[in-house]
Amino acid sequence: MAASGSKSGALLCVLLFCALAAAATTLLPLATRPCTHSLPRSILAATGLDSYLLSCAGDSGASQGDGAADRTGRAARPIVTNQLCAKGKLPPDALPPLHCCPPASTSEPVNFTFPDPTEPLRKRRPAHAGGGAEEHMAKYARAVALMKALPSSDPRSFYQQANVHCAYCTGAHRQAGRPDLGVQVHFSWLFYPFHRAYLYFFERIAAKLLCDPGFALPFWAWDVPEGMRIPEVFVDVASPLHDPIREKSHAPPKVADLDFVRGAEKNLTDEQQTLLNLRLMYKQMVSNAALPSLFLGQPYRAGDPERPGAGSVELAPHNTMHVWTGDQSRPHAENMGVYYSAGRDPIFYPHHANVDRLWECWRGIIDGGGRRGRHAEFTDPDWLDSSFLLYDEEARLVRVTVRDVLDAEKLRYAYDDAGVGLPWLGARPPVTPGVNPKDGRLVSVRFPVSLDAAVTAEVRRPWPPTSARRRRSMQEQQQQAQAAAEEVLVVEGIEADAGDFVRFDVFVNAREYEKVPLGGREMAGTIVTLKHPGEEGMVVRTSMRVALSELLEDLRAVSAGSTLRRALTAEETKNTKWILVPCKLHQRFLY
Repeated sequence: MAASGSKSGALLCVLLFCALAAAATTLLPLATRPCTHSLPRSILAATGLDSYLLSCAGDSGASQGDGAADRTGRAARPIVTNQLCAKGKLPPDALPPLHCCPPASTSEPVNFTFPDPTEPLRKRRPAHAGGGAEEHMAKYARAVALMKALPSSDPRSFYQQANVHCAYCTGAHRQAGRPDLGVQVHFSWLFYPFHRAYLYFFERIAAKLLCDPGFALPFWAWDVPEGMRIPEVFVDVASPLHDPIREKSHAPPKVADLDFVRGAEKNLTDEQQTLLNLRLMYKQMVSNAALPSLFLGQPYRAGDPERPGAGSVELAPHNTMHVWTGDQSRPHAENMGVYYSAGRDPIFYPHHANVDRLWECWRGIIDGGGRRGRHAEFTDPDWLDSSFLLYDEEARLVRVTVRDVLDAEKLRYAYDDAGVGLPWLGARPPVTPGVNPKDGRLVSVRFPVSLDAAVTAEVRRPWPPTSARRRRSMQEQQQQAQAAAEEVLVVEGIEADAGDFVRFDVFVNAREYEKVPLGGREMAGTIVTLKHPGEEGMVVRTSMRVALSELLEDLRAVSAGSTLRRALTAEETKNTKWILVPCKLHQRFLY
């Protein structure tokens, strides 16, 4: 919000709520901080792609939003992975192996080169039954068996491939020039390109071992009704794809819960769960994915604090499906439910193939209003030039950049998903009547806040001040036109115990949020974190962004002077406290 406020701006109304009785909450003043504000200064409604920094008192920093290139002349700061690899942060009760680093290369990394364009185009097919899935899954099972048969010292072995995820998620890989800092590929704009590169080399290793250059990974299409169960082959104890450290109660015919909360089974009918899943997919792929930063995640540059903010699908259903699949009896929901061990389950790779497929879907999606257009992606060199080190099918260490993996056709793979479709495009959630009483004034809230009960307040929706406007390049103008009038709620400075699972929901215009059905329109967004074992007692700091434009259209709250009831809800598995400091040092206008 502008410091002066805007009399013509509409109001946002924010409610903070901890859903589980185990959590403790207090409202804390922030008198010792230079950026102490009541809620209207703390939560920011935003529009568009470019960013403008409005400093709080005592703030000398600057921030760049939505991946826009910095035009201030600063040095480039892409994340560059070093060959140096240290022991990652693992819990004391971690399941072995306890060392995630890959075998040391005897030579310098080679730069990535695209495969020969005459290579056969590898077609990734759905893992659920039908359309030749059985043969496709049999090939995948054979590939995993061959990888498991390799010596553990071979970087192409299943043992070492599983450790790739561990090394990039526990701080084992280090940043070039900053050996004190690890590389973290979650909760930022690195999430999609890293996992694409990871699957690319995994797939080529499998094809090499199978002597089948056309082999492609299957994808677990949990976003469509036919694929919302664990494929049968993964629960066959005789199959190389079986993992005993998986939640047995979620075996088929159990329908997956894309909105899963650990320890809180919903016990819905199959039809109810399927509808909830489709509505969640609509929100995460359409409503909350209008901008690159909303879908891909927040900028993360060399030297930055890790986990600046995840994109919509990474939070849910990506994170939620990891936890749903993992063994709930294990302290960290191993294998799939925690970063260090997720790659040990063969279902991890089809799971991430579906996430990668959704990236391709997002690029050309038809939104709920019938509008079609290729979504713009970041053009920031710090994103494009960030790089990872991975072994290829010849056991060579390869440096691959983000820009190398942006075109799937150049990587010689595609998704054979014509028969899968995108049924969630027609699952725009309905508005819930009678959940937003108009009587009564709301109490102003000051941050930080530790949640254990509902807190509701109003936030003003401003237009960016004229002084904030800057001249833009033609490309920037085109990007802004594409994202015209996209309004975004930014909540910064979210803090949680790194050693716990945490969920945080956002409701709009729902002071009586308990009446909102699962998947209701007023539930606007979700943040879900997996555990970071080995970091118990440490603080995870991140942010969340909730797109408002389509939601406000549905709630008919777009006119000037309208009031939004906004609810933020936390669901936690232990006594973890969420401390929200949305304006620790600065606010932004994105316009």
